[in-house]
Amino acid sequence: MPESATAPAVATDADRGCMRLFVPAAVLAIGLGYALGGRLSRLAALRLRWPALAMVGLALQLVTGPGDVVPVAALYLSFALLIAFALVNIRTAGFALVLIGVLLNLTAIVVNDGMPVSRAALVASGQADTLGDLVSGETVKHHLAGPGDDLVFLGDVIAVPALEQVVSVGDVFVYGGFVLVVALAMRGRVRSAPGRGLAVTEGVPDGA
Repeated sequence: MPESATAPAVATDADRGCMRLFVPAAVLAIGLGYALGGRLSRLAALRLRWPALAMVGLALQLVTGPGDVVPVAALYLSFALLIAFALVNIRTAGFALVLIGVLLNLTAIVVNDGMPVSRAALVASGQADTLGDLVSGETVKHHLAGPGDDLVFLGDVIAVPALEQVVSVGDVFVYGGFVLVVALAMRGRVRSAPGRGLAVTEGVPDGA
């Protein structure tokens, strides 16, 4: 990934994009939960282990400085924490998808020294104005996909024009897993690990 030795790294729309997808994903998850006959009140019974790992991991992806070394270190630490969070909750329905998605995104970043972003997808999603930041190398996590990148299909290549975002296959898995976790918790069908209280106890009748 091209980087300027003197210019500070900045967080662009590409870096913050997945964060902004949380609200529509949450709406979809709750809608699916209701469609399956679930109730929002059951989310209060959802118990996930070590949620601080996820919160700190997501926050670290917004670190932009100082210099280039700190943001890169924060990015890889972020992935380590997110993988750990997915693993400790792997028995909860939906977290297998989350884990797969995080690993796919990490693979794309490790192989290419950053997440490659498709020029065509950016334009299609209405984000052509962000091309300059990606070309100049002012971002740590993302760069414009080029001929030197590998496994580009794992990069940010999926345009979502309605949300003016570009996502990766890994993002689809992560948010798909999140939707399942919430929807199934509302339905009362999330399995709990024996003796660990990871999630909602399954089999609660709808009329209870």
